[in-house]
Amino acid sequence: MRRGRARDAEGAELTSRRRGAALALLALLGVAACAPATPSGAPPGPSSPDTTPRRLLLATLAEGDALAVVDPRDRRGSAVVDEIPVGAAPWDVAVHEETGRAFVSTAEGVAVVDLEAGRRTELLRYRHAPDHVAHGEYRPGGLGLAVSPDGETVHVAVSTGDRSYLESIDVSSGDVRRSTPVGLRPFDVLLGDDGAEVYTVDHDAFTVTVVDVRPGGGTGEARPIQVAPFGTEGGLASFEKPHYAVLDDGDLLLPYQGRALARVDPDSGEVSTTELAADTHQHGVARADDGTLVVAGNGPFGNAGSGPSIEVVAPDGGSTVLPTDRRHETVSTWRGAEGRLFGVLAGGYTQDGWWDGMTVVPLDDALAGTDTSYEIRVPGRPETVVPVTLPDTTDEEDAS
Repeated sequence: MRRGRARDAEGAELTSRRRGAALALLALLGVAACAPATPSGAPPGPSSPDTTPRRLLLATLAEGDALAVVDPRDRRGSAVVDEIPVGAAPWDVAVHEETGRAFVSTAEGVAVVDLEAGRRTELLRYRHAPDHVAHGEYRPGGLGLAVSPDGETVHVAVSTGDRSYLESIDVSSGDVRRSTPVGLRPFDVLLGDDGAEVYTVDHDAFTVTVVDVRPGGGTGEARPIQVAPFGTEGGLASFEKPHYAVLDDGDLLLPYQGRALARVDPDSGEVSTTELAADTHQHGVARADDGTLVVAGNGPFGNAGSGPSIEVVAPDGGSTVLPTDRRHETVSTWRGAEGRLFGVLAGGYTQDGWWDGMTVVPLDDALAGTDTSYEIRVPGRPETVVPVTLPDTTDEEDAS
């Protein structure tokens, strides 16, 4: 059954919010106030827009229908500088830098976003489309997703409630090339380093599923690997299940309960563990370029006994645990313009205790044992956060 893409007619109702006549007027006033006077008799010089890159964040707003563009430096009020409507109950987002697009899994389909224009351009429909639109952790529709290196295929986990599939969708045509059964409710999807395999983190199945997606020759074969350092007792009611993963030299790293970090070799299926220190129910994890890990901990659930925290694991394995009274869902790393590295944790926890904001952690201070983290406000239950670099469109009055 073929389900094609839905193009947004003229993008009128889907163009980025917070734009319009008021912004244009402010920009004109800023130019008038700051531009130097042209010498008498001299022709005006050529104008060229400032395209200095801005290092920002993208966040899915799970309670609504939007993708937020966030400035993690802004602590004054809302840190949201733009909102792009993408579809109901967005879950995950991936950026393809070469094409300037973001892909967002929603309850309705995968939204394709033109980041420079700030609008959704297409909606790629699922083969296993949900029969209703809902919000929350258990809603049907798209969950984790990843994009092929050439940006032409998006691999998205789709849950129907009692089954889950990895759907590989052709971005140009909107056709679902392949739909592969995987474990229940894959919170996260990762693309292998060479683009030949996709890994789904199957929350309710205690598995990571390895799917062959080689361009032109992928078989769609799926190999589940059980990853259950504390066993599978309790089944769906267990708290000792996988949530999110990162890649490390071809292996997958998954945190469990602030007590174990599982390392999965997707080729051999071998699983080994090392100790973590937080002793808290952990969800999101991010890995910085230097190997530093940042893990979100959400409290004493299951066999974990400590409160919410942020665990920062150094490349040599040493851990710093920063207690917090906030719960978080996903984690990313973000590097400021001056080169300083931060962990960013999104407050859209999938269960009770979520909040409208993010926690930003300077990682150099955390590794030195000092907590200088701060919070930013992001209304709408920010669930997944990723870094993004965009051209600077700051009004000229800001630079004067």
